[in-house]
Amino acid sequence: MSLSMNSFILQILGLLVWALIASTEYFRFSPFGWVMFVTVFYWLLTLFLLIIKLARGQIRHIPWTTVVGVLIFNCTAALLYTSAAVVEATLVNRGVKGHHDFNCWAASTFFAFLVSLTYAGSAFFSYKSWHRGDE
Repeated sequence: MSLSMNSFILQILGLLVWALIASTEYFRFSPFGWVMFVTVFYWLLTLFLLIIKLARGQIRHIPWTTVVGVLIFNCTAALLYTSAAVVEATLVNRGVKGHHDFNCWAASTFFAFLVSLTYAGSAFFSYKSWHRGDE
């Protein structure tokens, strides 16, 4: 999967997590501040990387520093998104089943874990690219 397609998928999923959390009364529980920070921060950084990728066009030769930078970015994103998803999963039980907040929290927890898995997959493919020597 290409870098731009993966970034596009991460943009959609990250925006979905962000929108689901923002549509609730997340400010009533302070740990949701962490979840919002992670989703907004990595959504903006991924958008920035996507714009850079699209602005430069198809790059035939990628310097190893860029590949290592993307690898580190994806690893930290997967780690912090996983921590945010775990925090969110522990807070879902505080909601009332059937209530709007509970449904949005449960859905955003699922998508947050999906985003973290996507970042982990990106990190794996970045590592394989770096390990193969695609410089």
